[in-house]
Amino acid sequence: QLQLAESGGGSVQAGGSLRLSCVASGRAFAAYTVGWFRQAPGKEREFVATISWSGANTDTSDSVKGRFTVRRDIHQNAVHLQMNNLKSEDTAVYYCAAVHGSSATVAKSASEYDYWGQGTQVTVAS
Repeated sequence: QLQLAESGGGSVQAGGSLRLSCVASGRAFAAYTVGWFRQAPGKEREFVATISWSGANTDTSDSVKGRFTVRRDIHQNAVHLQMNNLKSEDTAVYYCAAVHGSSATVAKSASEYDYWGQGTQVTVAS
């Protein structure tokens, strides 16, 4: 089965940037739709971004649109989430997830994903 590992989290001041990475093992990341989700304490897990396995199609939530960018690197077997202009409300544990899909498929619902990483903490100071 596919295994996922997130990295790149940390603490940053509001307005700063972080780059998260999701590295796959066990299988090639090709042929998997990938999503990023986040969960703050006491909050529901929410969609952040998704990318099709071809890398051609992406989508982001309204709350991060224009600030976050998701990109796939097939040769690194990784998907990256570039987060710019971070806000305090972005503070959460960020998870990557994957599901087998068609080349153009993106997915925004957590229930659609079969594989999940352990998460990486992002803390944004006011």
